[in-house]
Amino acid sequence: MKSLALLSLSSLLLAGQASAASTLRCGSALISLGDHISEVRSKCGQPRSRDFLGYREVFDDYGYGQEVKVEEWSYGPRSGMLYFLRFEGNRLVNIESKRGN
Repeated sequence: MKSLALLSLSSLLLAGQASAASTLRCGSALISLGDHISEVRSKCGQPRSRDFLGYREVFDDYGYGQEVKVEEWSYGPRSGMLYFLRFEGNRLVNIESKRGN
């Protein structure tokens, strides 16, 4: 039983290279999932890189489909961490962090 717990803990530590979060602190400001692209830029400044990934089709509650632009911005390194922000339709949908080299 002890070895199973140790094995589980070890695999979690190894898998923890990249993690997702719902908020990110930029100086004294805080950004959250759902924030508009202009809010993120005003709170965090210009990103280190800004990549256009393409378009994605999203559907609302009524089945109406619409293509939205998908972008990924990166910030950092900040205290050894790189941050990757994904926007769909000018809204923040994902925040990932990864230990930089």
